[in-house]
Amino acid sequence: MKPVLTVLLLLALCPFAPAEKRLVLIDQDGSGPGGSNQMAMMVLLQSPDAEVLGITVVTGNAWRDEEVQHTLRMLELIGRTDVPVVPGAVFPLVRTQQGTRLATPLVGKVAWLGAWGEGPTDLNQQAGQTADFSRSHDPYFVPPLPEGVPHKLLLDQDAAHFLIGQVHAHPHQVTICALGPLTNIALALAIDPHFAELTRGIALMGGSLNPQTADPEFSTSPRHEFNFWFDPEAAHIVLRAHWPRIDVTTVDVSLKAPFTQQMLDEIAQSPSPAARYIAKYSQDRYYLWDEFAACAWLNPAIVSGERLLYMDVDLSHGPSYGDTLTWTAPFKPDTDLQQVHAQVDLDLARFNKMFVDLMKVAPAAR
Repeated sequence: MKPVLTVLLLLALCPFAPAEKRLVLIDQDGSGPGGSNQMAMMVLLQSPDAEVLGITVVTGNAWRDEEVQHTLRMLELIGRTDVPVVPGAVFPLVRTQQGTRLATPLVGKVAWLGAWGEGPTDLNQQAGQTADFSRSHDPYFVPPLPEGVPHKLLLDQDAAHFLIGQVHAHPHQVTICALGPLTNIALALAIDPHFAELTRGIALMGGSLNPQTADPEFSTSPRHEFNFWFDPEAAHIVLRAHWPRIDVTTVDVSLKAPFTQQMLDEIAQSPSPAARYIAKYSQDRYYLWDEFAACAWLNPAIVSGERLLYMDVDLSHGPSYGDTLTWTAPFKPDTDLQQVHAQVDLDLARFNKMFVDLMKVAPAAR
């Protein structure tokens, strides 16, 4: 029998052969325990359709070293110590904590400062609380971890070189899932200008267009979003790189996906390690920012509305420093901007079910 006919016959006889897993690198500001950052990583770690090659950590919602410890411990508690964790950037490329604090009296306060002072941590606090620089601590101090100290060690490498190495080891096969400030990704691009072109694309949580909300953080500042704001120069570099595809989960869609008590109650019924972790440590009611970005990469069908736009970040160092800039094709500047798929709406019921189901399942066999 001819070789081609043999292959076709084997495919016909094995119609239910398992699909090859999709390769992904997670870049995350892994504050914890629990919460959106950790649960978003768990979406990809729990999925039978994804192979997580590693997690790189960047300062954002908390300082890097603290985030690394929370992430290592989460992996232990859910049974995924096979995944390497790699430390990345401690500070943004240009923006500084002190400079931002000094500018605040002139440009106004923001609701969330992340590692530089935190702010409200759930929807009940959002209406009347602003971030406070005095709530920050030393970048290299790691407070006691409620979930316990991890035994797993982080990989002795820096994030940028780890990302580059993994992409070169699997050319045109790896998606970057960037769910925090984009400092690590920008550094990888600076070291290897062809880094973006060798991936399958990037899925990121960032940017804001025109969210329809009464939430005071966004109703009066519709172009403000924390990840872009924290390191605007990094976001500018990443958005202009030549990725095969750029998918952006915006504030507009994230605000439509709250973490509800009903979802937590359903997850808590499962005996799986992931569900037990969430039941104990993810008690705040907030938006599922990063979780939706991860789920949308796994199943684009949950995205019910998107806009094709050219996107950049304001680098003017004025009141709108770090705000999202967008254009449609007829109006874009004559510079090397890239088109992005900006998500603005979702199938909420389908997303909620997908997220809850992933958190309830036992870890996939490795």
